[in-house]
Amino acid sequence: MGMDTTGLAHGLFRILETGDPALAAEVVGEDFHNREATVAPPACSIPGPAGVLASSAWMRSAFSDLRFPVIGTAGNDEQVWVRLRMQGRHTGAFVRFRDGALDQAIPPTGREIDFEQIHVLDLRDGKVVGHEAVRDDITMLGQLGVFPPAPATALRMVGWKVTGRAARAAADITARAAEAAAARQPQEPAGSR
Repeated sequence: MGMDTTGLAHGLFRILETGDPALAAEVVGEDFHNREATVAPPACSIPGPAGVLASSAWMRSAFSDLRFPVIGTAGNDEQVWVRLRMQGRHTGAFVRFRDGALDQAIPPTGREIDFEQIHVLDLRDGKVVGHEAVRDDITMLGQLGVFPPAPATALRMVGWKVTGRAARAAADITARAAEAAAARQPQEPAGSR
């Protein structure tokens, strides 16, 4: 028996928190499309569970203790709207991409993030098949000291770019996201059905 719309919504964000491939196979449709993947590593654009697992690896590499407490949901059989908070500690480089290439790398600040988001999930045949979001990225960037720029954060970002650390961080998270996308649900032993 499949999950209801609320269960699917909670499940999707649990995947982002944990990187659980079995849960991804249960919750995410093979034709899943993430409209928000344009600022993520290229593997996050892969359709289906693989792209969600890549997104999980990308976010968890930047934010330890990543969590998405759900404030509320509303929806029907075809769509669910989810209001939640994104919370965690910025302990790894947060790398944003544009057209698959490094756009911005924010060195770890150790700062906590806690801000609201609204996600729209498209559903079909008991699975999540589409995602788009309205996020308060300005608040998150403010919490990280990027906008408006805190002098220490701005200097570290420039230093990372000049020394090549930003490019190395982008290459590292690109590889991690691709590895996560390649993860598969464990196969059932023959005759276990």
